[in-house]
Amino acid sequence: MPRNKQQAPPQQRKTTILIVDDHPIVLQGLSQLIGQQNDLLVCGLARDVPEAMMMIRELKPDLVIVDISLQQGNGIELIKKIRISYPSLAVLALSMHDESLYAERCLRAGARGYVMKIEATENIITAIHKVMRGQIYVSNEMAAKMVRKLVGLKPELGAPAVERLSDRELEVLALIGRGHGTRWIAERLHLSLKTIETYRAHIKKKLNLADADELLQYAIQWSKDKNIL
Repeated sequence: MPRNKQQAPPQQRKTTILIVDDHPIVLQGLSQLIGQQNDLLVCGLARDVPEAMMMIRELKPDLVIVDISLQQGNGIELIKKIRISYPSLAVLALSMHDESLYAERCLRAGARGYVMKIEATENIITAIHKVMRGQIYVSNEMAAKMVRKLVGLKPELGAPAVERLSDRELEVLALIGRGHGTRWIAERLHLSLKTIETYRAHIKKKLNLADADELLQYAIQWSKDKNIL
């Protein structure tokens, strides 16, 4: 009798990933890194919020990696949009900014993890796999900080006042720190001048700043310290 031919094992379906980042070098490097993994596949690259939402609709990725600092739009706002329109879609936030300020904001917005760009490449792959297993990825230091909040322990001494700002207030502070005026910020965020002035007033109050000059000086120094360009 003829011997039965051995059937080839079924191919494992790869996790498809859309990357949203407006830095070409980052896009290229991250795409190459992910492409080296047998179980991962970059299905698309987007540079801003409208393009990202369009590609999510068309490509239906399993995971979206979002840089929270985009030239056109805001990464945290994009994460919120994704959560509303695609609540089951996994999102991983990627940023050059300090996780102590942004990680928790991204998780509240709907991301399942936060990775700093300066982390080792293997950490990024670990974060992707962990998020796709339905788990949350943050650094050990950030996880400890979040646990302290969860169990009601007092925050560490010296916690910056800027943590009291809302997501939108923090975005306005960053734009002020880059040297942009109220009218430009209003046009950029598609908000009224009155709304931006209200945000500025809230920021001054929360940070205990006396006037517009102190706000500008604080914003510039804070942006410089946090490397927010």
